[in-house]
Amino acid sequence: MSDTVHSLSTNGLTPRRQIQRWSDALTDLCGQFDVDPLEGSSLEGRINFTTVSRLKLCQIEASQHRIAHTVSRIKLSEHPYIKIVFQTHGVSHFEQDGRHFDIMPGDCFAYDVSCPHTIISPSLTRHEVVIVPKDLLKERGFQLSKMAPCKLSARNGTGRIAYDFVHAAFGEASKLSPVNAVGVADSLIDLLLLPLRETGAMFDRGSAEATYVRAQGYIREHLRDPDLCIDRISAALGCSKRYLHMLFSDRGMTVSDYIWKARLQHCRAELESQNGKTITDVAFSWGFSSSSHFSRVFRKYFGIAPSSVHKAQHGIAVDVVLE
Repeated sequence: MSDTVHSLSTNGLTPRRQIQRWSDALTDLCGQFDVDPLEGSSLEGRINFTTVSRLKLCQIEASQHRIAHTVSRIKLSEHPYIKIVFQTHGVSHFEQDGRHFDIMPGDCFAYDVSCPHTIISPSLTRHEVVIVPKDLLKERGFQLSKMAPCKLSARNGTGRIAYDFVHAAFGEASKLSPVNAVGVADSLIDLLLLPLRETGAMFDRGSAEATYVRAQGYIREHLRDPDLCIDRISAALGCSKRYLHMLFSDRGMTVSDYIWKARLQHCRAELESQNGKTITDVAFSWGFSSSSHFSRVFRKYFGIAPSSVHKAQHGIAVDVVLE
């Protein structure tokens, strides 16, 4: 199963210890920050956090305070994250690189944690936060050199869809198997990037990274099609097969490897669910045309036979043709 939900609170501590506890919690999550309770006599805060694959999901509540990542604290290796924050209660004032945002409930803001910034919350605030390693975004065409803080709406459109998924993922994180957690994390990143892409500020459609992202998207949309191949992908994207080969080989895989890996992950997720399908049904629904080939590559990739997964989840007989 995936990680459980962990909780941390400053309740019952002395004011000095509250600040230290809050600073330690932030350091563990995404790096070192200066913490100031402003004019408050205490800093009452609570963080609930969990992980979904390599993503950190947090629900944060805190009384009035200010946090700052200053120039003196800059160590890029300690802050290799992008934060995507959904404000659910109270008002926060965010500043980074000369940009100032007033963040209200229903707003979302995204920023590079490694760059100096401050967040001031003059009263009680609540946030739902996704902490994303930068290398996961690079794989999807994210241009870190073009990353500027941005404020978006989570009240409607893609922002609202992304927020609902984040909220649901947090609630279900502890119930996910490792394989399902990877799939949920991939879907979550793609959803979170939808409203960011709409700003047009961080992606260059003609770049190699953007073409790779478009190829990934096309593959996901047609993954169940047994005729999916590099010829169709290159034709749909308007690029050469050689260029596609280069994009994927630069990331340590072939186009075919990427397709079969994605199909196998979906197959295992379905075999682990209670959907009543046979192993053959699952394999063929995800583009496999040979049950023996599916069994062979499944065992090679996961180290176990598909029947072992099916038996563990269902406790029923399986298709002997696959063994």
